[in-house]
Formats: sequence, C-alpha cells, structure tokens
Amino acid sequence: MSISIGAAGSTETAGHQLLREVEEAVDRRVVGQKDTLKGLLIAFLTGGHVLLEGFPGVAKTLLVRSLAGALHTSFGRIQFTPDLLPGDVVGAPVYHQATGEFVVHKGPVFTNLLLADEINRAPPKVQSALLEAMEEGNVTIDGTTYPLPHPFFVLATQNPIEQHGTYMLAEAQIDRFMMKLQMGYPDREQEREIIERIALSPPESPGAPAADAVSDNGTRGASQILEARAELDGVNVDRKIQEYVVDLVFATRYPADAGLPDFVPLLEFGGSPRASIFLTRAARAHAYLAGRDFVLPDDVKGVAHPVFRHRLRTTYEADAQGIDPDDLIDRLLAAVPAP
Repeated sequence: MSISIGAAGSTETAGHQLLREVEEAVDRRVVGQKDTLKGLLIAFLTGGHVLLEGFPGVAKTLLVRSLAGALHTSFGRIQFTPDLLPGDVVGAPVYHQATGEFVVHKGPVFTNLLLADEINRAPPKVQSALLEAMEEGNVTIDGTTYPLPHPFFVLATQNPIEQHGTYMLAEAQIDRFMMKLQMGYPDREQEREIIERIALSPPESPGAPAADAVSDNGTRGASQILEARAELDGVNVDRKIQEYVVDLVFATRYPADAGLPDFVPLLEFGGSPRASIFLTRAARAHAYLAGRDFVLPDDVKGVAHPVFRHRLRTTYEADAQGIDPDDLIDRLLAAVPAP
C-alpha cells in the first residue's frame, strides 16, 4: 500500500509536500518496498529508531542511503564487525604529540541518519555504545557529554537467517527501537523491473548520489523535518484512542484478563510502557501521512505489527507450534474491541 499524503478535502502542508517528494525520490531508486518506506518515514517523523530485518540482497542498505539522499540530511554508516570497539562508534580522545594534548575525535554516530549495518555482528559491548545515543540524543566520551545533531535517527539492519558469528541484541536495546520492519522478496513484476532498471543499465560509479535530494542542503533538510514534526502536534488523539492503545498493550502483559487465556503459555512477556508511547506516536504519524488531523483505530492497527513484533517474547511452546509474534498480533487485534 502506498503512502497517501494530502488526501481529498485536506490541505497539503510543507511537511506533507516534503514527505511526498521523499517517497517519489526513493521510488526512483528502490523497486517496491513501499510499506517499509512508509514505516521509515513514520519513525523519522516521530523521532523513533528502526530495526530493519531482511534477507541478503533485498536492498536494505540502498533503501536507507536513498532515504538519506532524498532528505539531504547528514548520513553516517557503520559496518558492525566482531572486532569493532565502542570508540569506533561514538569516538575517542586521541593524543596529539605535537601539542601534548588529548583531542576528542567524534565518531560516525555524530550525524542525522546513522545506518548501523548488520548490528548483530558486533559484540554486546559495542551494541550498547548506541544505548545512550538512541535514548538521550547524546554520547559521553572520556567523561564529557556531547549532544548529537538534531534530528538523530538510527536505522539498524540485521540478517534474520544467519546466526553464525552473530550476537543477539539485548532486550533493553531492542526496546529502544520504535519499530521492527521486515523486508521480503519482491514479487515477479518487481523482480523483472529490478532486472530492467539495474542489471540492464550501466553500473553506477561508487560516488554516485543515492537519490535525488528534495531539500537544498543538510541544514534545510533537517529544518524541514523538524517543521513536519511540529505539524504532527496538531493531530488529535482522542481519549478513546488512548484507551484502545492501553487495552492492546495490557493484553500483551495480562492476556487472560483480556479474554486471551490461550496466550498465557505462548508469551514470555509483553510490551513495556515504550510500546504505549511508540504505538501512539506511530498512529499519530500514520494519520498525518494520510492527511488527517485526528487518529482512527485503523491508524493504530496499521502500525501495531512493526511496533509490537520485537516486544513480544514468545515461549518455546509457541516456537514449537510455529507461532511467531505477528500471528499473536493478528489475534490480538481481532480480540481487543476497537472504539
């Protein structure tokens, strides 16, 4: 489903125009993946971070680079490897022999959009270097705290099928991601278009831009994004919608009380308060992208899977039955009454 911005009867704002142009620019580089792009825009709009999971070769990195190029924000990429150190991520003090002083060299985390490529290939001590950055928007180097550029957005990728030489993300780290988006294989028509657009075209030079920029420069791009975020405050979330969000989150924690006793042996634990916060913010952005200034239950349902899927820890019994978090979310949305 493509993003619907500036729906009939609504007024297109500067934020809507920016986001529509971003979709068009990225679409010229990436075939399909519109739902994934929609999720990325929702997260970027609300200041959340994204865990992007997909098979090798489905254009995860290209999608992120294209998004950064379209927004014309500063972009940094870290290839996570087993020998990476925390200082390689956030930076470290470096001794200058000529002056006899230590000078802090800031790491690649100091950017607007950070691609943490294959984050699960680095050990936990390196993964945890991003915790402060993701939660507080700053990092501490040698006892001094440095603010990160605003806006700041982490997009981490991981391969779901390869476990050798990888380190599972800690629950505290996973919970800091607003969404977990999954990129699947393209359909037949999209696959043919990929051949025509890429395989039958001259190869690009390594320094070629990732996408046509829709903003003038990095400063302007960041200011447009912040302007769109400010417009998001005008989207109303009715008390009934708030109660619906709470009902969904509490049903993941206490499924028997929500009329889902069969969930008890399948769920180890449910969503934290961050689930309520992120579900509300994402639903608000979903409504905004649809050109509305109010949230509907369908907006909540439209973002429930990416917000919940990495927060529901299934048990061994669920795994043995072939039940994954998405299956539980489907049943959850069907069982909990919407206003």
